[in-house]
Amino acid sequence: MKRIVIGGFLMLGGLLITLTIILSGAIYATQITAWSGKSKLWYAIFGDKQYGNEVVQSLFLGFPFVLGIIITIIGLMILGMEYKRTMEERN
Repeated sequence: MKRIVIGGFLMLGGLLITLTIILSGAIYATQITAWSGKSKLWYAIFGDKQYGNEVVQSLFLGFPFVLGIIITIIGLMILGMEYKRTMEERN
């Protein structure tokens, strides 16, 4: 039971981090006037290289975004292992 709670909190914490960054990037992307790449949202979250004195209009939240995804995956793995363990004990 303790591992289920830990896995659930990790998964929800990672989802909260990731979805908050996506929401803030979506709100900020409407104000960006110049970007490089295919997606304005991707540019708002991760950014790009700065050339000379040009102004970079990005949030640079790539590291916390990836960290949130990793925490979510770890939480899901813990929950999956506990689900498998409980199903094996029932059989």
